Amino acid sequence: MTPTITAFESSPDRGQGLARDMRVRWALEEVGQPYDVRLVSFEAMKAAPHMALHPFGQIPTYEEGDLVLFESGAIILHIAERRPGLLPDEPKARSRAITWLFAALNTVEPPIVDRSMATLFDREKSWYAERLPMLDHQVRTRLDQLSARLGDADWLDGGFSAGDLMMVTVLRRLGSSGILDEYPALSAYIARGEARPAYQRAFADQRAVFAAASSRG
Repeated sequence: MTPTITAFESSPDRGQGLARDMRVRWALEEVGQPYDVRLVSFEAMKAAPHMALHPFGQIPTYEEGDLVLFESGAIILHIAERRPGLLPDEPKARSRAITWLFAALNTVEPPIVDRSMATLFDREKSWYAERLPMLDHQVRTRLDQLSARLGDADWLDGGFSAGDLMMVTVLRRLGSSGILDEYPALSAYIARGEARPAYQRAFADQRAVFAAASSRG
């Protein structure tokens, strides 16, 4: 059965591949699973039909038969556990890959999102100039730790896994900040993820949605 995911009809990331459906698209491409996409507007995201799929009115959602999932991490874990290509077969390596998936979401992403939200919405606040160095410090602390762990390896734990997929998408949110310039190993790590054919296909599909929305506008 072909799964259906939801994505922004007009993404606020302006086609940069930062919206969270990108993670799910990439995972599906990595495992070779065809999928359909249902585009939703910001208004439709808060309407009853979509809220029945995602109780917080966000994207992405994932529908496969009578299974409905929300939250990108849960969706990717579901895909990875049921189709080969994103988790190792060896049980301990498999558990470590899942650990990295959760580390990306729970440890690395929160300070990055906090910084992103501040730069988007708080620039005009009187306290912004004082708060930004604190936010940058929190981000750099995590990047220092992650870079030290990665070292000169290609991926976080052996071969490419769902943990790397999630971590790369999280780190890409720092692209416009300039902070990643201080971490050549992490920049190279991101580039390796972006070079994967599955990533390229997912990015092209997501960017095509933005291009279509722009042409209509």
